[in-house]
Amino acid sequence: MTSLQIHFPICSKQKKFQLQGCAFTLLLCTSTKLAPRLSMGNLAANEGLSVFVILVWLAINAFLFVHFYMAFLVDKWFYTRVLLGQALSWARAPAACLNFNCMLILLPVCRNLLSFIRGTIQFCSRTAARQLDRNITFHKLVAYMIAFHTAVHIVAHLFNFEYFMDAQLNRNSSLLPFILSEIGNGDNASFLNPIRSNETNPTIVMFTTIAGVTGVVITLALILIITSSMEVIRRSYFEVFWYTHHLFVLFFIGLVLHGFGRIVRGQTSASLTANDPRLCADRFEEWGRNDSDCAVPVFAGNPPMTWKWIVGPMILYVCERLVRIYRSHQKVVITKVVMHPSKTLELQMKRKGFHMEVGQYVFIQCPSVSRHEWHPFTLTSAPEEDYFSAHIRIVGDWTQALYEACGGDKTEPQEAWKLPKVAIDGPFGTASEDVFRYQVVVLVGAGIGVTPFASILKSVWYKRIQNKDVFTKKIYFYWLCPETQAFEWFADLLQSLESQMAAKSVTDFLSYNIYLTRWKEQEAAHFWVHHEEENDPITGLKQKTLYGKPNWDSEFTGIASKHPGTKVGVFLCGPPQLGKSLEKQCLSHSEADVKFIFNKENF
Repeated sequence: MTSLQIHFPICSKQKKFQLQGCAFTLLLCTSTKLAPRLSMGNLAANEGLSVFVILVWLAINAFLFVHFYMAFLVDKWFYTRVLLGQALSWARAPAACLNFNCMLILLPVCRNLLSFIRGTIQFCSRTAARQLDRNITFHKLVAYMIAFHTAVHIVAHLFNFEYFMDAQLNRNSSLLPFILSEIGNGDNASFLNPIRSNETNPTIVMFTTIAGVTGVVITLALILIITSSMEVIRRSYFEVFWYTHHLFVLFFIGLVLHGFGRIVRGQTSASLTANDPRLCADRFEEWGRNDSDCAVPVFAGNPPMTWKWIVGPMILYVCERLVRIYRSHQKVVITKVVMHPSKTLELQMKRKGFHMEVGQYVFIQCPSVSRHEWHPFTLTSAPEEDYFSAHIRIVGDWTQALYEACGGDKTEPQEAWKLPKVAIDGPFGTASEDVFRYQVVVLVGAGIGVTPFASILKSVWYKRIQNKDVFTKKIYFYWLCPETQAFEWFADLLQSLESQMAAKSVTDFLSYNIYLTRWKEQEAAHFWVHHEEENDPITGLKQKTLYGKPNWDSEFTGIASKHPGTKVGVFLCGPPQLGKSLEKQCLSHSEADVKFIFNKENF
């Protein structure tokens, strides 16, 4: 019996196949759990500014909460607190935090603004520019904070309305809450209690006042937006996520109008002079008498303030949408459609004045599929090419409809005039733009996540052909795929790079490792039969495909030992679990003063 073993270093799992009398063993390389060795230098380089920004944001929220909580404990609000107690401050403090966070929530999704800022500051501070790649993460954090303060605000106001109602129901003229509730019954010019009668209830007031109606609208819109943003819904039912997210328009309209009801009222400055609550609160029977120095208190609501917080971001967002509308009307021509294996559609396009950098992405709209949906796709072409392209994996209703519109379900070639019209918004910057700013680069792609690195590797190929100097001296490329078909569309590019580097004797510039993470037994038989051939049986490359998953600790240790005193840029486009693993490795490796800077595609 003959035996063939394919070995990989530091492997922790085996899988054996018995093939036609031959023992065939695949040793699966999987990351082992090692004790964390956090490097403070790497921690500061990767997370320092992010942590600082989050801490400042949290500190501002805490300051606003405490400041406005205390602001409603002064004499102006004394009589309001007689009715409501501490619930007054518990309602107003989160309202101030809501204003602040609603001011921030739109800024991280102003893509053109972020691209402009990124291009402006990246020459000054690469670390600061990298923070813009976490815009969606910050957008989510702000949304969670809005949800939290909304919940506190609602609960406090539910108590407030019960207290208002109790003051009207307990009609005892010897009690100050009832006397305060009766103020303004004549001309209704200066009331304190918004519930004007004991023959109503808080629910009716909620749906018959500006503050009540807008509060309900805001709350429902927020609930729908947040629940439809869960990853399971966003990935499986993107249309639901997309449409409900546009309820933000209703949310902001309600937010601006919410304060115009002036439900919460305090004593006016002039009234504080004529009726000092510290002296007159216990003498309410004397209010308004000619022989009394305590006049009937006068109350007024605060002028609406929310619009002052959000008008700036709203103007910026309107400008953002106008730019998108302008771009969507620019003519885009599909010059070529390629149907790749594993249901991957490649669109090659041209648009006048289109300029891109490596790793950028665009939003694509196809009016014949949907007039309202825009979907992000990484550009797989290089800046040196005279077209731009995107590879689209068919995984949902929208991509399936686009696939069929481009003739993917037909056997004969689609005529050019029958191809659908598309609109393009972008390009927009990502972390991958900084790839050529590092001397040593680690690129990690999982499945279709290899697309941004296709652009990078193509650009490297063109720069080498044109003999252009590249600051990057070494690229480590890792591609993890669960199925063999996924390799096929990208293998041509790697073969070109492989042959071109061999011709120019620069084979040490690019080190690439391709991992097949899942396979069937009949595929394993094919691998075994063709293992001794010069080229890999899956990709056709001279570099053989590896089976299983990389041992990242071993890989990072090896890279660190080869490049002492170097900042290594680590770029990932893949699932969150892989991102956490790589980020941990970046933080834990500090051999030879190497700093691993982690960057993740996030759009």
